[in-house]
Amino acid sequence: MRTLTMNKPKKLRRGDVIGLICPASAPVSGERIDAGVRYLESLGYRVKPGRWIGERHGDFAGTDQQRVDDLNEMLRDRQVRAIIAVRGGYGCPRLLDRVDYAAARRDPKILVGYSDLTALQMALWRRAKLVTFSGPMSGVEFWQGIDPYTETQFWDTITSVEPTGLWEQPPDMPWVTRQTGCHEGPLLGGCLSLVVGNLGTPYNPVYRGSVLVLEDVGEQPYRLDRMLTQLKNAGVMRSLSGLLLGQFNDCQSSNPEKPHLIWSQILDEVLDEMRDAKIPILENLAYGHVPVKRTIPWGIPVRIDATQQQVRSLEGAVTD
Repeated sequence: MRTLTMNKPKKLRRGDVIGLICPASAPVSGERIDAGVRYLESLGYRVKPGRWIGERHGDFAGTDQQRVDDLNEMLRDRQVRAIIAVRGGYGCPRLLDRVDYAAARRDPKILVGYSDLTALQMALWRRAKLVTFSGPMSGVEFWQGIDPYTETQFWDTITSVEPTGLWEQPPDMPWVTRQTGCHEGPLLGGCLSLVVGNLGTPYNPVYRGSVLVLEDVGEQPYRLDRMLTQLKNAGVMRSLSGLLLGQFNDCQSSNPEKPHLIWSQILDEVLDEMRDAKIPILENLAYGHVPVKRTIPWGIPVRIDATQQQVRSLEGAVTD
């Protein structure tokens, strides 16, 4: 496949500075911030918390200006080599028109988070072609007993220039093939509700030819149906090279007594057009709002072979 022009950050080395930011909802507690700092420092990294990281403005971790100031300061600071979000929640979409994308292009650095960070990460790909990482956050996974699979896979991804190769699933999470086939493309996507929220904006990436990764949490079946249908009606689904479906946990109907389509029926009906296009689809990826998760490097090309139930990274996500 044609090599994409992308901005890969440098691999993280012991002694490097990691910036902590809260670009969305406020931290659950100050202890989570402190414990996340201790975890990172115990591995030999220096930590720079954002100036406004402990602020609160409604449910947000400070005002929009405070949150984006912390993000932009980290993007501009030459000493900071990685930026890790404390948590997600909601708030990143409000910052997208104030992000210093030129700084992200000028000095590519590792940026980590998931959930609401999806909006920011897809914007950084669209505007700066920056490879970012959908992975564990300091106040969620790092602060207390991170899962070994999640921990190992994350650090391997951001500290080695070698491709991670064949994606190994945890033993109790086997792949499920929804549609066979084999294609290659760059990884894009994230939390479904944030992917849909970026549609029609200048921060929405071009998904054509990509391997789209989707997950979500706490959404009722009809809302998942609506969001997938919006992606379909926007022409996204039929243009893909592949589709990887992660975990959609806590997505049950609020009234199970009322007739409704279940998740598998929604996929059957909404994704029907992808069958004619012979687009490979795998389900049950270890990824999402769950403790056991793979770190996804956005923009890195992969080969998805749904017939053999294999996904393979074709490039490393960081440089020397």
